[in-house]
Amino acid sequence: MRAGIDIGGTFTDLVLVDDRSGGLLIEKVLSTPDDLANGVIVGLTRLVGRGGAAGKDLETCVHATTVMTNALIERKGARAGLLTSRGFRDILEFGTEQRYDIYDLSLRFPDPLVPRDLRREITERTLADGLVLGAPEREEIARVVADLATAGVESLAVSLLHAYRNPAHEQSVGAILKTIAPGVPYSLSSEVAPVVGEFERTSTTVANAYLQPLARSYLSKMATRITELGYPGDLLIMVSSGGLAAVDTAEKNPVRMLESGPAAGALAAAFHAARLKLDRVLGFDMGGTTAKLSVIEDGQPRLTAEIEVARVHRFKRGSGLPVRIPVLDLMEIGTGGGSLAAANDLGLLQVGPESAGAHPGPACYGRGGTRPTVTDADVVLGYIDPGHFLGGEMPLDLSAAETAIRTHAAAPLGLSVEAAALGIYELVCETMANATRVYLAETGGDPRRAPLLAFGGAGPVHARRVAEKLGIQEVIVPIAPGVTSAIGLLVAPLAFDMAHSHMGLLDELDWGTVNARLAEMEARGRDLLARAGVQGEHISVIRTADMRYAGQEFEITVEIPPGELSAARQTEVAARFEATYRAKYHWTNPHASIEALHWGVRVLAPAPAISLVPSLPAPSAPAPKGFRAVRFVGDELVPRCPVYARHTLSPDVELRGPAIVEERESTIVAGPRDRLTVDMLGNVHILVG
Repeated sequence: MRAGIDIGGTFTDLVLVDDRSGGLLIEKVLSTPDDLANGVIVGLTRLVGRGGAAGKDLETCVHATTVMTNALIERKGARAGLLTSRGFRDILEFGTEQRYDIYDLSLRFPDPLVPRDLRREITERTLADGLVLGAPEREEIARVVADLATAGVESLAVSLLHAYRNPAHEQSVGAILKTIAPGVPYSLSSEVAPVVGEFERTSTTVANAYLQPLARSYLSKMATRITELGYPGDLLIMVSSGGLAAVDTAEKNPVRMLESGPAAGALAAAFHAARLKLDRVLGFDMGGTTAKLSVIEDGQPRLTAEIEVARVHRFKRGSGLPVRIPVLDLMEIGTGGGSLAAANDLGLLQVGPESAGAHPGPACYGRGGTRPTVTDADVVLGYIDPGHFLGGEMPLDLSAAETAIRTHAAAPLGLSVEAAALGIYELVCETMANATRVYLAETGGDPRRAPLLAFGGAGPVHARRVAEKLGIQEVIVPIAPGVTSAIGLLVAPLAFDMAHSHMGLLDELDWGTVNARLAEMEARGRDLLARAGVQGEHISVIRTADMRYAGQEFEITVEIPPGELSAARQTEVAARFEATYRAKYHWTNPHASIEALHWGVRVLAPAPAISLVPSLPAPSAPAPKGFRAVRFVGDELVPRCPVYARHTLSPDVELRGPAIVEERESTIVAGPRDRLTVDMLGNVHILVG
């Protein structure tokens, strides 16, 4: 038996898979922000008990969390200090010296994670070619560290000039820190992000140091609590690149957990795409706090080399903190079920970005919330049955939802409660559709070319309207959509990703150095897998290079061929770049030189096999379990909309919309002109319009 645990801002999702039978058990409990382990233990205890087992029967336990991301956004990390080369104390303020909006006169950037008074310069210098001009001195380092300790620093970041080319000085500083400050965690940029780009490298290293003490206490506590249930193995952690890492590795590199939960959702989308034999799918994951989009191409989610976190403006690139790590390419495209809605100062309806979270939650939860959310609107419109939420375990208060919408949206705007609720629903769907259009246009995609795979507790409620706005003709809702990301945890391989910079034009590169870097990274990855019990022939290696045309500012990631590279194979590498570039931008420049910047290696174990065997009923005519009034876009009221229990729908059934299909963790909404079918794997297909 294998368990997956995904902690979100509102709910904690848990799944239990029995590899012998292919059976699946699911559980969803409210997250417990004061102590997240409490919600996990409650849900896991229930889940294992329902499976007729105990903690000792678990072979694997995999965990994803938003704790690290939230700590950055909410500034709840450690009091960190920075050691840097003399003259570079203010690199966190200088950034890239670019404005993300040249017309905004009140432009703001996020405050640095390390304030200026906690940054110290040390005298040393490595040149751009790696030659040493001056080495650091132990006495100076001891003095500045003692000074930072007096200031209450709990963690240290070390980012020295050109350390990606020659890490000797950072390694020397690290060795000194071990002796003079043995209890203080530290992060070296040459280990965390050995890449070109002084600002990005320092920003990533500082973020890692900022999160280290939190990661150490959080992960050790979570592992201990799960072990106390009888689990005999090591807790595995989902990292942003879609691989798994052991707790000790995650504690040292918490910055790699920033997209932990969303990455699991993207892997689950790829898993379902493979089951459906679809090369291209758009994964639409809408939970209680946010919605995310992932693009599955050739059966795999995209991988990128950098993300931004804690943006001042959610959809403006450059307004956040850059983090240079391997990460699945995900787009946060809007709001979640708990996003707050109200009339703003301009007399317009606004939804998000603030969320009600798990506490107090939407007004309809009856936990003290008085402001309306997207979930409250869904209840008022009839999409969600107040008496069936979480299978009836958590009844919702329709009257409280109506009161909240009336007070904060309908009355200020001079609308009926129903019209305001419909406005909230429509605004949320338009926000998500518009963000998807922009994202896919920027990455060379057309939304109409792929079906929308909808999951998350709120995804199936909103997916068909989002698809309609995008011109997508089909929405697919997999089995157990409310806990799909937790299922993604159980299809992830144990994997390690490494990157290193070595810049140069392809026709001028020192290929010997490139091969040495690649071999070094592969050896390191194999060693990490060996420590986790994975050996030789079961390991696969993927090598990449971040490349661009000379003179361009941004690069693309290209998979490079195996084996030793050389000047003789330069044309092969260039051909791969141009094929990737053409697929992305539908254009190439045969007259421009090609430049490589960063080289990456991904070393991974085989992905765990998982065969979900849905329990499907025998073929029968579909019979609604009841009817209720449902209001659709266009103020189209259906007084007696049929409501079906998903577990009663047999394969090859066909329903004409409008229809509501309910299950314990989520609800599927099909519009008046939609058609709904069920396949042999239990997936529900909505043919939009």
